[in-house]
Amino acid sequence: MAADHNGLALKQHLITWLGERGHEAEDRGAHGPDTVDYPPLCADVCSRVLAGAAGFGIVVGGSGSGEQMACNKIRGIRAALCDSVFLARIARGHNDANVLVLGAKVIDELVAEQILAGWLETAFKGGRHQHRLDQIAALERGESLS
Repeated sequence: MAADHNGLALKQHLITWLGERGHEAEDRGAHGPDTVDYPPLCADVCSRVLAGAAGFGIVVGGSGSGEQMACNKIRGIRAALCDSVFLARIARGHNDANVLVLGAKVIDELVAEQILAGWLETAFKGGRHQHRLDQIAALERGESLS
């Protein structure tokens, strides 16, 4: 789990929230209020997910938009910017998203908790959705879908 300076407070809150529910969250930074660039934080979290050191990643920014873009530049990452439980459940169930991105200036702590709970409770459905993930992977490899 990582956050830039805008997402620091929400990241710390969610680390505590996860711990209270028996989950372990590794804090990958930032650790203070100084302005930081989010792409290196995103790359770090995503590399941990791809290496199998983490089951999934969480990245928190101000809006989360840039973080989602940065994460999705990394082959094998399916980062979803979620501002509702509905989006979190779709991202996990249909898209097998492996990185959750949250915007600390968009949602409050309670909504973030609800989104994360929905994320944790939702498994990938497979089936017709797997075919679509295969197509996304083909796009990552630069292959045509036609």
